[in-house]
Amino acid sequence: MNSAIDMSLDPHVVEVLSQVTTATLTTILLKKGLRNVWLRGSRPLRAGQPRLVGRAFTLRFVPAREDLATPESWASPISTRAAIEDMPAGCIAVADAMGVSDAGIFGDILCARMVKRGVSGLVTDGVVRDLAGVLGTGLPVWCSGAAAPPSVAGLTFVAWQQPIACGGVAVFPGDVLVVDDDGAVLIPAALLDEMVLLAPEQERMEAWIMQEVNRGASLPGLYPMNAQTKARYLAQFDRNLGQP
Repeated sequence: MNSAIDMSLDPHVVEVLSQVTTATLTTILLKKGLRNVWLRGSRPLRAGQPRLVGRAFTLRFVPAREDLATPESWASPISTRAAIEDMPAGCIAVADAMGVSDAGIFGDILCARMVKRGVSGLVTDGVVRDLAGVLGTGLPVWCSGAAAPPSVAGLTFVAWQQPIACGGVAVFPGDVLVVDDDGAVLIPAALLDEMVLLAPEQERMEAWIMQEVNRGASLPGLYPMNAQTKARYLAQFDRNLGQP
């Protein structure tokens, strides 16, 4: 498995993107021509989970095959257990479970080990098992729900740190995920620096628009801004904060 990818993330990047909603990020990525960046089926397992920012550590499941998907496979060198031991601190585990909803890919013991390794969270288009136990570990999880059967009841684990399709989105190892109450959004690694520059300004602009709406302003010409409104915004922002 490819574990040579640099999975570290500059603390400044984490600080900036932790203040940006996934809704804002999808808007910016749409302007860049990327429409398919929101991972379907990944919902917060617990209300109030923190917004996470981290590099994607990918895991891939395929349909179960009876000679491979057995309890004995859990001790194989290619197993979820082995993959977890390869996860670096700060990463977000992203598992392609093919949207299977009747086989839990991780339970409380595996999630507890991920916490011990410093993994930031788990994102999957599948489900977990041992729900109460998983919640008890404190690991932030975004998934489709919970199911009692183990992963081998419906899936075969085949690889980690390879390109996957999670929730209909292509995820490559080292891509960046931002995850909050609206779900998980992927930022391609090559666009990360640009997003760090663009995202705070988009948030400031939308906060200003909301202030105008609260003052009673109508939406035409405000959202989206026309040239006159944009000039007024820039002038007010410059006057208040000393920078455009």
